[in-house]
Amino acid sequence: MQRALALAELSAAAGEVPVGAVVVHQGRIVAEAHNAPRDTCDPTAHAEILAIRRAAETLGQDRLTDCELWVTLEPCAMCAGAIVHARIARLYYGASDEKGGAVEHGGRIFDQPQCLHRPQVYPGIGEERAAGLLREFFRQRR
Repeated sequence: MQRALALAELSAAAGEVPVGAVVVHQGRIVAEAHNAPRDTCDPTAHAEILAIRRAAETLGQDRLTDCELWVTLEPCAMCAGAIVHARIARLYYGASDEKGGAVEHGGRIFDQPQCLHRPQVYPGIGEERAAGLLREFFRQRR
């Protein structure tokens, strides 16, 4: 989570919402990313999506069944869907997101009967620092 938090700080410095993500395979980081929708003019360029894409490319497979995703913010519905399709084994995330999250809030994607894969979920890892980065980022913009 420390690396994901460092990526979130890079995201904030670039003017993006501070979210960082890493994909771990067999104890080694195989992909990482931070939010980049504004920089790339791509609304799907969330940290999780970019990290999953890079991990799939690095590992040469579309199913990341042996992988963990560490992300600083509760994934949105789009990212939760990507986690399902990638078959990520475990999801660790920092701050909860009552407005946009879709794991423990909102659509609760993994709880839906149509969900074909349910990762193990571990919320609240590094929550205080992750939430602090988000609060400070939005405070500066108000």
